[in-house]
Amino acid sequence: MAVNRFPHRIGLPTGICSRAVAAVAVLACICAGPSARSAPTDRSAPPDRSAPPDRSAPTATGPERAHDEIWRRFIDVHGVMIDFTALDGSVDLPTPEECRAGKPNALGWFQPIENGAMFGGMYMDAAVLRWERSRDAADAAKARRLMEGLLKLNAVSAVRGFVARGLSSDGTSHFPMGSNDQTAPWFYGLWRYWASGLATPAEKDRIRRHLVTTADAIVALGWRMPAEQPFGTRGGFGGHGFDTSPRRLFVMRLMHAVTGDAAWEALYRAALAERGGADQASHLEICERGMVFHYARTHNWTSCTAVASLRGLWEMEDDPAVKAAFGRGLVASGRLAAESLPEFRQFDPADPRPFDTDWRRAMLPLWKPQATEQEAQSLAEAQLREFIKISPRRQLETAFIREPASAAWIITLCPDESLLREHAATIRELAGHFDYGRLFYATFFWIEAACLRLDRAVPTQP
Repeated sequence: MAVNRFPHRIGLPTGICSRAVAAVAVLACICAGPSARSAPTDRSAPPDRSAPPDRSAPTATGPERAHDEIWRRFIDVHGVMIDFTALDGSVDLPTPEECRAGKPNALGWFQPIENGAMFGGMYMDAAVLRWERSRDAADAAKARRLMEGLLKLNAVSAVRGFVARGLSSDGTSHFPMGSNDQTAPWFYGLWRYWASGLATPAEKDRIRRHLVTTADAIVALGWRMPAEQPFGTRGGFGGHGFDTSPRRLFVMRLMHAVTGDAAWEALYRAALAERGGADQASHLEICERGMVFHYARTHNWTSCTAVASLRGLWEMEDDPAVKAAFGRGLVASGRLAAESLPEFRQFDPADPRPFDTDWRRAMLPLWKPQATEQEAQSLAEAQLREFIKISPRRQLETAFIREPASAAWIITLCPDESLLREHAATIRELAGHFDYGRLFYATFFWIEAACLRLDRAVPTQP
């Protein structure tokens, strides 16, 4: 068992069983529910391994093993997803002092609490789908725990509408900048829970109040994401492009659904026809074209947040012509994502390249104060180059797990069952390919929702 070399190195609570993966990117990269074991008294203790999962169980499918490992290692005591951990579940969280100083960088990139809002919001899809299938109280409790985590991330800053990436060891401290990639899934996850039938009237009211506060703050900033000083804002849903148009429309549409305020509906209908960008396309036309890659060869793992927004728009839309356009965008997105799907076969579990969870060793020697977003980004990119030197396995998990796993989810968000049938065998092969207990990053989490959606549309033969 790993030795706790840092007082802030904690063991995550054992959720239900075992197996997992996670990853961050090269250019951007609960309230523990009522369960007593969600709040260990010794926060520096290693994870409870008194009842380890039976990894040899022949009935444990790939999606089940992924689910068990996520809840064994990657959901913290507040219901927020952690990016990466040691294989025993221990994690070196940034301290409150490091968060305040912007260490390793003010963006919070490439350390364990980088993507809590992003990953937790998307993982809510799996939690809701699982509960809809089982109607089991334990599955309801997990979804509720994720919901509490998302709300907490929106309640730890004095800046109105700010969504934190994750939480330090004190359960409150955080990095000063979030992003559009964090905030869009935050909206999506809360909407999934709100619309699922799980939410009580009191929970729906709490969620509505958080959504209203955050949406109003973003609109007041010209669709920019609030950030703490000295940064002010970071990222946004403005402009015309696939990574902004579906997200912006989705927020408008869901706010009308949640509040019943006709002003949101009017804003949404007007925005559908608004034109802009290099080719003067409307937001609706951009959605209809589907996902595009522009900042890297592929980036399913970030653009899937826009595809999820598009799926939400498709589900809520009652105009047949607009709904059909959204559906065509989902099909186009699924077809592009499918090109990345086979890349999981390049992941060699026997590859000896290491991963060192001690992110401080590589990154903190480069640290310097940052006063602007660009200074923070330049620092983070330099730190990543050093981190990769001591953790070359990171690149294996980002390229050959994170991308195909998120691609699988994108495919299954498509309402065209023929596309799902076309790729069903490959998605199921992907789900069974990994030993999740030997992965460091949580970025396999998309596999669970992808398989749950696939099983609904294309059931396996008995």
